[in-house]
Order: sequence, then C-alpha cells, then structure tokens
Amino acid sequence: MAYSAPDSADKALRMAMELDVFVGNTTIMDEEVYQLWLDGYTVTDAVSMRVRSGILEQWGACQAVLESDTTDHYRTFQMAERLLHCPSKLANQLLFQIPPQRQAMLIERYYAFDPAFVRELLGKKLSKGTKKDLDDVSTKTGVTLKSCRRQFDNFKRVFKVVEEMKGPLVENIKQHFLLSDRLARDYGAIVFFANIRFETGKKKLQYLNFEDFAFCAGQLIQNWTVGAVDSMVEDMDVDLDKEFLQDLKELKILITDKDMLDQHKRSGVRGHSETRAHGCVDLCVCLCKSVSCVRDSVPV
Repeated sequence: MAYSAPDSADKALRMAMELDVFVGNTTIMDEEVYQLWLDGYTVTDAVSMRVRSGILEQWGACQAVLESDTTDHYRTFQMAERLLHCPSKLANQLLFQIPPQRQAMLIERYYAFDPAFVRELLGKKLSKGTKKDLDDVSTKTGVTLKSCRRQFDNFKRVFKVVEEMKGPLVENIKQHFLLSDRLARDYGAIVFFANIRFETGKKKLQYLNFEDFAFCAGQLIQNWTVGAVDSMVEDMDVDLDKEFLQDLKELKILITDKDMLDQHKRSGVRGHSETRAHGCVDLCVCLCKSVSCVRDSVPV
C-alpha cells in the first residue's frame, strides 16, 4: 500500500498533543492573556480576542493549540491568585519560579483598577451591601462583573489590612502590598474616603474624576488628619483631627458669603490646575456643610 504524507490537520493534532504538557523551571505567563483574565473575560472570549489579534497567523498555529495555551494560562493565574492576596508571599514560595521583575508586574496589574469603577464606589462603605450592587456598577461603567468584584475585594482587603496599622497610610500600603508609589497613593485615597465615609456622589462634585479626588485626599491626609500631627497614632493616620473639626465650624461663614468664598477659591487656584484647585475648595466646602453631622462625635 502506498504511503501518504500526513495532512495538515494530523500535523496540527500532533502539535497540540505535544504542547498539552510542558515541563520547565520558569513559569511562563503571557502578559496579554493575564490582562484578559484580569478584565474578567472567559477562556472562550479570550481565545476569540486572541484570534482577532492575528496571533494564529503570527505563530502558524491552529485554534486548538491557542485554546490549550489560553486554558493553561488561566489555570496558572487562578493558582497564583491566592499569593497575590498577600504579595510578600509571592517572593517566598516555591510553586512558581517567577523572576522578580515579572512578580512586580503581576502584583501591580492585579491591584490596578478602572478609574470609572472606583469613582462609583469612592466614599461608600466597603460592605456586602455595596458588593451586591456591583451588577449595576458593571452595567454603568462597562467593566465586567468579574473584574468589578476583583477590584472591590482588593479595596476591601487593603482597607482591612492597614486600618489597624500604625504609621503613614500610604507607606504602609506600599510596604505590605509591594505597590508602586503612584498606586499606593491611589489606594491611600480610596482608604481615606472609605474611612471618613464622605459622599463623593454629591451633585456639586460630579465634575471631579478619581485623580482629582486622589489629589485632594493627599492634601487632606497631609494637612488635616491626626497623622499630620502624630506620625505614630494607634491606627490609621487618616482620621480627621477633632480639634481641627472644632475650628472648621468657624469657616462655615465662607459658605454663606459668596464673595469671600470666591476670593478663597481664587487664592487656592494659584499654582495648581484650575479644575483640581476648585475641586479641593468645593470638597472643603462640602466638608464644612457636613460639620454639623460630625458635631455629635466631637465634644464641644
């Protein structure tokens, strides 16, 4: 009987079978697939998006190989996720051989968040009730529900870890979760507003985005909080100083005197972006208006 060369389908099948099992010392983690996993896409959706990117033509592979590769990556990410909940463990474990620079990438991306999503949650209590409303937030922001839940759990995890820690909030976040300076400051803002339960959804503040609030939070933490007075308070250094809140009542005259308020805004704008400076002033005004709510907790 004459010998016939195997067709391309047979070759692809053998290739897929050869690639199903991989043995190596360094854990392979594709950054693009990792981002798809973080964004909450299923394996099927991720494969479709990778096909549309032209990866099959680029590598000369078939879709079966791509599906196997994507499934393997997703399985690896799910196994590593528990380590990402406490990033310091990632460097001290033996299950995954991951270079330090790749570890930093995994951590930074895992704790990254969508600005539109965090803007919806900023200042709200990080409770089960808020988590139940994530379906609506997902629909409004276009962020997948799975990604919303991951980001919410990250916010809550960071809050729970640092709320009983002494010392500067941002530095504690940076050291415990191994985040970059910028991301640690952003989480500091999230924790700050969650701690004081300030409603950022007020109509007067709708024009402010998350970056504006993060800048304001940094200024408030640096100048208005207990930590600004005592660097080693018993817990988080972001509680508003009680004596300062007493003095803040006297500034309520700014709210009723429009000319004085406008003059104060003009002074605050100097040296800063106009939107951000006005945002800080508007935020302070809202805090002044809320001071009567704080009065019950502040001895007169």
